[in-house]
Amino acid sequence: MMLKNEKAIIVFSGGQDSTTCLFWAMKQFKEVEAVTFNYNQRHVTEIECAKNIASELGIKHHILDMSLLNQLAPNALTRDDIEVKDGEEGELPSTFVPGRNLLFMSFAGVLARQVNAKHIVTGVCETDFSGYPDCRDIFIKSLNVTLNLSMDAQFVIHTPLMWINKAETWEMADDLGAFEFVQEKTLTCYNGIIAEGCGECPACKLRQKGLDDYLEIRGER
Repeated sequence: MMLKNEKAIIVFSGGQDSTTCLFWAMKQFKEVEAVTFNYNQRHVTEIECAKNIASELGIKHHILDMSLLNQLAPNALTRDDIEVKDGEEGELPSTFVPGRNLLFMSFAGVLARQVNAKHIVTGVCETDFSGYPDCRDIFIKSLNVTLNLSMDAQFVIHTPLMWINKAETWEMADDLGAFEFVQEKTLTCYNGIIAEGCGECPACKLRQKGLDDYLEIRGER
């Protein structure tokens, strides 16, 4: 669906997923603005990476203070002394920030209303989502209804990655002409290393496996 006359806000972290969604949104909408949330996350590099990408692509960029979330939600992304690790059987990973997407999407909706944007784009995904409950399609659909009711608006939340895996996300970036950009300039690593990352944290392993799978499909491995 092409929406060339519409405006969108994208929730933007500077990572692989949100950057791929940014390129997707630039193809879909007449105007795109990005919003990044500063919740005193583990690495300030994430904010700088998002700023640099938005600047390079000529995207108006909002950075909102969400430091209260840091106070409320101690976890591996907000505390240096908590180890980054996958969840045990039946448990969430240590990187899960309770309420993060609920708050991010809600504030993105408020911003969208202020700048007259009907559309909100986010890179959440239920296929490779690490078990985070606020990345599920049912949550996004529920929140879409809630946002519309709360502001008497007609927002549409778009989740281009919802039903695809990391290999297919790389394929989408490639189809959008952004493969090398995403590969070289985005920050996915939980240890704050841009591009290929540390290679050891769960985010890096997921990203690399997706890349390897895609390159194999493309005949380069």
